[in-house]
Amino acid sequence: MGLDYKNAGVDVEAGYKAVKLMREHVKSTFRPEVLADIGGFGGLFSVAGFKGMDEPVLISGTDGVGTKLKLAFVQDKHNTVGIDCVAMCVNDIICNGAQPLFFLDYIACGKNVPEKIAEIVSGVADGCRQSGCALIGGETAEMPGFYPIDEYDMAGFAVGIVDRKAMINGEKIVEGDNLIGLPSSGIHSNGYSLVRKIFEPIKKTAKEYNKELGMTIGEALLTPTKIYVKEILSLIKKAEIKGISNITGGGFIENTPRCLPKGKGLCISIEEGTWPILPIFKIMEEKGGIERMSMYNTFNMGIGMVLVADKENTGKILKACDEMGEKAYVIGKITKNPEKEAEICLK
Repeated sequence: MGLDYKNAGVDVEAGYKAVKLMREHVKSTFRPEVLADIGGFGGLFSVAGFKGMDEPVLISGTDGVGTKLKLAFVQDKHNTVGIDCVAMCVNDIICNGAQPLFFLDYIACGKNVPEKIAEIVSGVADGCRQSGCALIGGETAEMPGFYPIDEYDMAGFAVGIVDRKAMINGEKIVEGDNLIGLPSSGIHSNGYSLVRKIFEPIKKTAKEYNKELGMTIGEALLTPTKIYVKEILSLIKKAEIKGISNITGGGFIENTPRCLPKGKGLCISIEEGTWPILPIFKIMEEKGGIERMSMYNTFNMGIGMVLVADKENTGKILKACDEMGEKAYVIGKITKNPEKEAEICLK
């Protein structure tokens, strides 16, 4: 018998089945602006409904899940990492005040198991529903010999829109403004190369139940990244937010200053103890023997987003969060310090 694509390790029929299994998940994310079903060569999305904006600006973001995927492999649980993939993209573009419109995903695997691919995409669809954006396309690439047959990688791409006059760009930030922290759901999707080192051997440790966490270590490490889109879109209608920082790769030290205006000598000054640090971070710090500042330089430490607002709007934001049933903490201030852009005042 001669060679064909299936003999080479790529099962086209499995690809067709995967698309069929994921179709309902994908359609559950559609907005009225979506103009075509999945399966075409491109995702179609109408922008006619945004004609009312004076100067509409498209804002895009792309990211992946990183080595957190190893936890999905170890536990054979694939329905949450798609949420992480969406979150990593939409949480970036919301920092400019943009409403996410649509999302595309890319999954590369060693072997296309349709049920597993559909499970992954169900998480992507969940993340899209949480952020109000449509999943209008994607790609599943079967790459035998490149990835192990039971492993995969994934990435995503999101596009949002905002009226230029309503963009949040940090230009109004001044000394004395408050820093408001919105809690994270856990480690989110950063620092997992270190996380896996801390909990080696991860295959065994993932199964261990931890009383303080109220779940296994593996379940805690696989907790999906919180998506802040709807919360922040609601807040910006009720109060002026001058700047937003997504606490992602690089932790507090690298990410908090990214919302600051350049050349004004301003500094993010954070006061430790003004919010509850989640148990998972305390466990990692102790188990790994990691210095506290290194923890802040790698992880979110329980705060996933930092907002900047003046005193009057701080009160409005805290009240609005409380009305939504969300927590928010005043965690520091904007100070004047030409020598550094961020500092953590440890207890």
